[in-house]
Amino acid sequence: MTQTLLILPEAVEDIAEARRWYDEALTGLGERFLSQVDDCIRRIQTYPDLYERVYKQYRRAMVRRFPFVVFYEVSADRLVVYSVFHTAQDPNKWRKRLP
Repeated sequence: MTQTLLILPEAVEDIAEARRWYDEALTGLGERFLSQVDDCIRRIQTYPDLYERVYKQYRRAMVRRFPFVVFYEVSADRLVVYSVFHTAQDPNKWRKRLP
């Protein structure tokens, strides 16, 4: 069964904010960041149970080459991305977004 991918607006804003920051740091770096996030989400879609559970049913996947993680939940029919989170931030911050 194919799962529906749902990236919550807050996670979209996480990605956009980080991309802006990387683009200001170095031209083109934001695009590379976005590419790595896309790759990470594709890996999650392909192997949703591969990544460890970090809190209840929520899982975390590392973004390659950047200090970010994707927090998500997977069920039989959908995959929900709650946050794309810089690893230096307070780890309890992302839990506030969970239902």
